[in-house]
Amino acid sequence: MLDYGRRVMERTARISRANFEADENIQLAITYLLQIIGEAAGRVSKGACGQHPEIDWANIVSMRNRIVHDYRHIDLDVVWLTATVDVPRLVAHLEAFLPSDPP
Repeated sequence: MLDYGRRVMERTARISRANFEADENIQLAITYLLQIIGEAAGRVSKGACGQHPEIDWANIVSMRNRIVHDYRHIDLDVVWLTATVDVPRLVAHLEAFLPSDPP
């Protein structure tokens, strides 16, 4: 989750909202990265989720499910806000408790 969150941040740092709206490739890339983050969040144990209530695990997984199962109705406003607001928060939370040099 941390690695893919950082990838989202790298891509959104280099573009404006207008660039995002105009570039289907970046839309697809960001949406795909969010999907992976949601898939990984769904694999986190209930115990680990309970130890980190500051992370909105359910909404992360819900976002993934929406992307995968309701792909024809993806709201780019939600994708952009998630990528530029929620993902940086998630990355900060993950960095706070994950080892800086994982195996």
